[in-house]
Amino acid sequence: MSNTVFAHAIAKGIDSQPRKVSIVASLVRDRYVADAVVILENTPRRAARAVRKAIESATANLMNNSNVNIDPKTIRIARISVTAGTRMRRYVPASRGRALPFEKISSNIFVEVAGEEKVKNAAATKATDKKENK
Repeated sequence: MSNTVFAHAIAKGIDSQPRKVSIVASLVRDRYVADAVVILENTPRRAARAVRKAIESATANLMNNSNVNIDPKTIRIARISVTAGTRMRRYVPASRGRALPFEKISSNIFVEVAGEEKVKNAAATKATDKKENK
């Protein structure tokens, strides 16, 4: 019986609109991490790099921070969501000395990955125990 382990990462302040980032995030939702990275490397959108870095960060957190031995082939994206980040108010020059306001919108990316614990082979452990007892 294998045990599922979770880890997450949050990328804040991504300089892309949440609407555009969520399109990229939906490409890799509920996929294995290895497949998701290949898809994002071949996606010609600016937000693909930020989503890939968030996924790789969550994967690194799972591999390094969990105390169990994780099988890298079983790591999948359990949850990925994009929310609106902070908005910076800026102004653009207009005719007749005016300034027109606009907002620079940022995004926050939340990624949670899940991996299965490596199961030790029972037959191999019994064989090594018998050798040690002799």
